[in-house]
Amino acid sequence: MPFLITPGQLTRRAGLYHQLAALTGAGVGLIPAVEQLQRHPPGAEFQQPLRQMVEALHRGATFAEAVRAGRWVLPFEAALLEAAERSGRLEDCLRSLGDYHEERARMARQWLGGLAYPIFLLHFAVFLLPFSQFFATGDGVAYLRKTLGVLLPLYAVVGLGLFAAQSRHGEGWRSLWEKLLHGVPLLGAGRRALALSRLAMALEALINAGVSIVEAWPLAAQASSSPALARVVAGWRQPLETGRTPAELVRAQRVFPEMFASQYATGEASGRLDETLRRLQRYYQDEATQKFTALAQWTPRLFYLIVAGLIAWKVMAFWLGYFDLIRRAGEF
Repeated sequence: MPFLITPGQLTRRAGLYHQLAALTGAGVGLIPAVEQLQRHPPGAEFQQPLRQMVEALHRGATFAEAVRAGRWVLPFEAALLEAAERSGRLEDCLRSLGDYHEERARMARQWLGGLAYPIFLLHFAVFLLPFSQFFATGDGVAYLRKTLGVLLPLYAVVGLGLFAAQSRHGEGWRSLWEKLLHGVPLLGAGRRALALSRLAMALEALINAGVSIVEAWPLAAQASSSPALARVVAGWRQPLETGRTPAELVRAQRVFPEMFASQYATGEASGRLDETLRRLQRYYQDEATQKFTALAQWTPRLFYLIVAGLIAWKVMAFWLGYFDLIRRAGEF
């Protein structure tokens, strides 16, 4: 996988899932469908992973195993695809993953578009404010120290932050990152809603595939891509095997909102758990979309205010220093 994932890469990944969903929905077998995508991939970065998938499928691997052999999917995607394959709903899962990556690409473009002007303003201020001193002294080294010496550390921090936020790291790192982002307005709530949406989607697919509830819950928690959920559910096997219901265990854990717990208990008691899980998946998917959309709108505005405040402070400091210099010159 690349060091950083761009909106263009997300769009091509969405296109891959949508094309595969269209081919399988048209009755094309998995192996011919993947072979066709290999011949005409949506992006050059998928050429080798698709070839590895074709080789794995010819060796008799399942689709989920072939996807993992390609090493191009995120852990939650592989878990969802495995659940969908078991339930015979691979086409729906592929289409959902395509929509998910399309939404990610849209929000990333909105976020980057909103940040374009504040970023330009920041660079303009960094290069302009020390220019007067450079013009007066001709000291290029000092000018570079005050410009690139500010920007390069910022580039490093942003790059490391984006790299750290990706889902390809180990569980220990992802767990720490999840805790750090938990209290961030909009972002923390959006991530929690997205994890619950993935959990409901995978759980519904596994139950419909005939997987026992004891095995379905840990697999669905893994598909949620939330280390906190996976850690909580990992300890449920013994209580479930001794007769406790998932609804009781969900109610006892604070990681599940009251809305999720009550809806799940109702679905379990009424025998319509699959309908309830589909409804929960849509609800939390919509909530996550709303949170991330608001974040994409407000982050550039906040960044703009911070940059504008820094520029105003620098301008005020310059004029205060200038007036102080005039005052001192008048005293002599």
